[in-house]
Amino acid sequence: MTAIPTFQFLTLTRQDGNIFVITLQNPPENRLTKALCQDVIQAFRYVQNTLTAEHKPSPSDSQPSAAPPGAIVTTSTSRKFFCNGLDLHETSHDPFANTDGFYPMLHTILDFPWPTVACITGHTFGGACPLALAHDYRVMNSDRGFFCMPPVDLGLHFDGIGALPRAKLPADIARQMLLEAYRWTGKQALEDGIVDAIAGPEEMMDVAMEYARRWAPKGKGGVYGLLRAELVGEALQKLAAISYVRRRKTNEHL
Repeated sequence: MTAIPTFQFLTLTRQDGNIFVITLQNPPENRLTKALCQDVIQAFRYVQNTLTAEHKPSPSDSQPSAAPPGAIVTTSTSRKFFCNGLDLHETSHDPFANTDGFYPMLHTILDFPWPTVACITGHTFGGACPLALAHDYRVMNSDRGFFCMPPVDLGLHFDGIGALPRAKLPADIARQMLLEAYRWTGKQALEDGIVDAIAGPEEMMDVAMEYARRWAPKGKGGVYGLLRAELVGEALQKLAAISYVRRRKTNEHL
């Protein structure tokens, strides 16, 4: 087993065997800079490579698994902000920041071969909403934080921005999210199907870990990522098409 690497803008820990926890730490708001997004990509790659390398089915198994159980939980050190979206100052100076960081990060999460859980500790604005929606399950702080995607108010757009809301949410909720910039509390997000569970600040990580433990064995068949792609294929295609693109701008700030 190789040592878990260190990162500048997150920590990666291993718990309960094959459950890995990514904790974002880019204070004060966990803005999605290119460097943070690239750290997330590398953390996901490390987990995938580690689980794959460690998988050694026993010759005595009558039905050996194609892969080991496993899962990733993504959370934050902050109880106020899970993530306050993209660093718009960075993108105004580096037109390729998102194509080198944000878009491939979302694609990496959606393409991961094991279950993923977002533990939403606080406010989740802008680009943090696709980050949360890219995970298979979402647990949100019941006491604090809004979930809001305001590109319509900020004049922001990128190809495929609506693909994840459309794939993950009922049509009327996706419309509220993308065209109305509605702000959901944790309770409202649960009622509208944006999150799967809510819990108090002291319990939300335990709930997220329970989701991870419950669904980690579903990766054993080796088809979890393939089946997820059947549900979110359009988002995967859109994000792949704008990742690492330098021939043109892939986002607009009008």
